[in-house]
Amino acid sequence: MADNLNRATILEVARDAGVSKTSVSRYFSSERNRLSETMQTRIARAAKRLNYRPNQMARGLKGGHSRLIGMLVADILNPFSVAVMHGVEQACRARGFSLMVCNTDNDPAQERDHLALLAAYRVEGLVINAAGQPSRELKQIAEQGTPLVLLDRSLGDFEADEVGLDNARAIDMALDHLSAQGYGDLLYLSEPTSQASSRQLRRERFEQQLVVRGLEGKAASLSLDKDHAALEHAIRDFLAAPSQQPKALLCANGHVTLAVTRALQAQGVVLGETGLMGIDELDWCDLVTPGITTLAQPTEGIGRAAVEALLQRLENRGNAAPPRRIQYQAQLISRGSTQRPAPLTPR
Repeated sequence: MADNLNRATILEVARDAGVSKTSVSRYFSSERNRLSETMQTRIARAAKRLNYRPNQMARGLKGGHSRLIGMLVADILNPFSVAVMHGVEQACRARGFSLMVCNTDNDPAQERDHLALLAAYRVEGLVINAAGQPSRELKQIAEQGTPLVLLDRSLGDFEADEVGLDNARAIDMALDHLSAQGYGDLLYLSEPTSQASSRQLRRERFEQQLVVRGLEGKAASLSLDKDHAALEHAIRDFLAAPSQQPKALLCANGHVTLAVTRALQAQGVVLGETGLMGIDELDWCDLVTPGITTLAQPTEGIGRAAVEALLQRLENRGNAAPPRRIQYQAQLISRGSTQRPAPLTPR
């Protein structure tokens, strides 16, 4: 077997498999489907025996196809981002592409720098979880014909395919559940909405539906990274305010759910008596007594759908089909945090 210092060549793979060099080249490109299954199997086995790895950068320079997909992530520490990124990577690998991921930390300046980097690597398409308004660099990439798919967030009037959660329906599902469980005074907690359209849509829908449904409540947007004290004060003030209705907190995403859970535990709040619900299912939500009710996003499906939408654009270059919006539905996972205790019956 060839070692890393003496890599096998495409010609050696062709000889070992008993096929032409062109067939091996097609196997490691988008033309693989032109080969018979028998030939594909022979090439795959020969490449494995020889530890052959195609030089994708060289292939890109030669044929104009880098086989690279770029992905901009607004916050790589967000569990949602990690889960969706896994779906994107799996879909890229299945279609013979490699994934380059850049984290922007919700910083438009970093987003611009990363876009320039990805353009230099000649990525064939971009999956973008954008930090804010469309930048000049992003518009330039789109004008050059590079397919783009927006993930979870819109960019104003910037036209591109979008894949994400049906945010309005998710908020409706949350309010349906909390109302059915008897909670009528609600606090919606979110991170700042100015740079994320999904956050804006969720908060706006919450405030609208409070009026429509005749519920009490309010919404607050807080910077969790900068001021945890503000979150604790907001929760304490909400719980201390007089109300005729049982109270519940609805968290806009997993990051907020974690911070709110910690704050409630520090204040000795009994979950269930005070309801708690979050958008995004996290691994630890069923470990916190009595379990936290969530709306789970199909993150794997969202990531895969983003790549499929991107590759469809690649395969149909020149066909200027209108942008599509692909929306997924959340799944309610009901746990003890939204189960109000039964009233005591007198003896």
